[in-house]
Amino acid sequence: MKQKLMETGIQLFDQNGFKSTSVQDIVQLLGVTKGTFYYYFTSKEELLKDIHLSYIEELVRKQEAILKHSQTDCTKKLYEIIFMLISSIRTDRPSARIFSREMRHLSGNYIDEIKGKRNVFRKNTQKLIEEGIRQGQFKSNLRADILTMGILGMTNWSFYWFNPDGEVPEEKVVEIYVDMILNGISKNDSVYKWI
Repeated sequence: MKQKLMETGIQLFDQNGFKSTSVQDIVQLLGVTKGTFYYYFTSKEELLKDIHLSYIEELVRKQEAILKHSQTDCTKKLYEIIFMLISSIRTDRPSARIFSREMRHLSGNYIDEIKGKRNVFRKNTQKLIEEGIRQGQFKSNLRADILTMGILGMTNWSFYWFNPDGEVPEEKVVEIYVDMILNGISKNDSVYKWI
């Protein structure tokens, strides 16, 4: 029942937003009582926290499985992480949108717990970039922290526009992203100076 409450919460929070969804809306759609809801969750905010936690913990688990492969170089690991994020749009789009859009409704220990897990994913990605720089696979003149935020921003925003059943397959989106990250978009090899 707890999983069904979470799934219904995801559906309604994605459709209507956290603030516009009531506990009554959730239990009514499921055909259960508020008592059932409060048996599993102390509040609507705790439900939101559990949805966030479930989403980010699964991403970290998948990311760490990719990072464990010692035979895989940093470029391939980066590709696999980006592919994992883009391919999860097919199954996790509502959770991803809730994760980015509704986090502002969490407070106290709830927000601290989610930010801690989110930081694990970011730090894992940054360490991969730093390792790629050390090994000479990535340019040494770039800041790993800013590159990491750019990669995560680009991939996370894809949950808002990318249609896995559209004309561009997810593999092509990942290929374009990785090519842009590794090679840039300039047609020539000139180094541009902005100052």
